[in-house]
Amino acid sequence: MTKAVWQVDKSHSALEFTVKHMMISKVRGAFNNFDATVEADPNDLTDAKIEFSVELNSIDTRNEDRDNHLRSNDFFDIANHPKMTFVATDIKKKSDDNYDVTGDFTLRGVTKPVTFDVTVEGVGKDPWGNEVAGFSGSTKLNRKDFGLVWNAALETGGVLVGEEVKINIELEAHKQA
Repeated sequence: MTKAVWQVDKSHSALEFTVKHMMISKVRGAFNNFDATVEADPNDLTDAKIEFSVELNSIDTRNEDRDNHLRSNDFFDIANHPKMTFVATDIKKKSDDNYDVTGDFTLRGVTKPVTFDVTVEGVGKDPWGNEVAGFSGSTKLNRKDFGLVWNAALETGGVLVGEEVKINIELEAHKQA
């Protein structure tokens, strides 16, 4: 297979995160509006071009008050920083279908290198004869590294919001003609 442009099918894709709440449970959320540019040979991602852009306003934690707080200056400050982006800068093959994809991750005006563990889930044809590829990826980052420092102390000790954020991505992409 040769390098091609792949269009992300948002209806079969997800961008989700998990963060500790009150040091005892986890809160999950998703971003419902994102775009990705993937120019790659799914059999060898080492020279792929991968870019992500996420509309932070599309956050959904199934709680409107919490979502609005996350949109505020306490967290994402979407009035000044409406998008989160990732641009791959280095891709290393770990095994047949597994890669370390490192890139410039930008959130709230701060850009730092972040590495995603990416798996090519497979390539095949849909019922209409279109080539489709599946990718999954995950990473962990410290939200404080990106200026998301708001927190509240708990009476019992500890804090309301954990520092470590786990990000999980599931992508289905269609090869463009």
